[in-house]
Amino acid sequence: MRGITIVTNVDHLQANWNYPTDIRFGCGRITELVQVCRELGVEKPLLVTDAALAKLAMVNKVIKELQSNHIACGLFCDVKPNPTGRNIDHGVQTYQQGCHDAVIAFGGGSGLDAGKSIALMVGQSRPLWDFEDIGDNWLRVNTNAIAPLIAIPTTAGTGSEVGRASVIVDEDKQSKKIIFHPLMLPDVVIADPELTKDLPAAITAATGIDAFVHSLEAYLSPGYHPMADGIALEAMSLIKRWLPVAFTRGDDLVARSHMLVASTMGATAFQKGLGGIHALAHPIGALYDKHHGLLNAILAPYVLLRNKTAIEEKCRRIASALELDDPGFNCFFNWFVQFRRQLEIPNDLQSLGINADKKRLIGEMAVKDPSSAGNPIQLDARSYMEIYEHAVVGNLES
Repeated sequence: MRGITIVTNVDHLQANWNYPTDIRFGCGRITELVQVCRELGVEKPLLVTDAALAKLAMVNKVIKELQSNHIACGLFCDVKPNPTGRNIDHGVQTYQQGCHDAVIAFGGGSGLDAGKSIALMVGQSRPLWDFEDIGDNWLRVNTNAIAPLIAIPTTAGTGSEVGRASVIVDEDKQSKKIIFHPLMLPDVVIADPELTKDLPAAITAATGIDAFVHSLEAYLSPGYHPMADGIALEAMSLIKRWLPVAFTRGDDLVARSHMLVASTMGATAFQKGLGGIHALAHPIGALYDKHHGLLNAILAPYVLLRNKTAIEEKCRRIASALELDDPGFNCFFNWFVQFRRQLEIPNDLQSLGINADKKRLIGEMAVKDPSSAGNPIQLDARSYMEIYEHAVVGNLES
């Protein structure tokens, strides 16, 4: 056993963190939302979430609790699973028309990314795409006009609650763009594992492996960042142990707690960089409107194979951290493929209704995606196209 304290009593899983921002973590912490609003001087927030989540009792309960404490909370839920620029524009209009004074981003990656972008845009004079994460575009932001932001994750996957960027679909160009500014980092995060316990098993698996991929790509990304590397290794270890438990016993709050913190750790680690898995998932998600975490889960082994020669030493370290029998690339790779199978993740993209018709376009889009820069091997458009073709049909032989 490595030098890690394994906590198995949910009562001990309570903490206050300020890394990378103010995080209120633990079961039942959602009850502190009124207090957080008062601490930030918020009187009329706009709660931003996706349409499916808005129908659940938890959203109505949060809004009623705020309103009963004289905090006039509004709701915006016109957010697609892959949020679009038009969603952000509509959210900004709702914010301005309602004279709101803060944003509560509530949900999985879609609700969190949309909420963060709306908070950024409510006082800007430039269009959203002017703040795409290219060069020094972020310097264009009027920082005095960014709304206060509270983030409340309801899935253990994207870790967007501790991110400084949002991924938004430009529907006109059929591409995903990363909108970035350091002050998009939420002022306060309320990470309450109880909000994740009713996630369906399939979503638990897809978002959980998404979190694993964040840490995996961050660790494999070239460059020197020992803090990110250490966080990434520990997050992968937590996910290996606790994701199968959360998948089979969704009401296990110990497992849900460890998964929620591992998700946050993954997003903290990937400030180091991502790689080819995300570089492919972004265009595929934009063109086919599929779940981002599930795409990452399917694509991961195909990209790992292409990167093998550059990542064998690091995979030995990962295998050791995961306490696998044979620390090496093959052992880690085989474990990961079996791990996906255990969580009922498909092996191929065609099972999602995705074919190879747009392979050339996807290859060209992937090589231009910002995540591609962090891949251990600099892949060209043809390489991405070939990886994509293998993933469509489930060919793991090459």
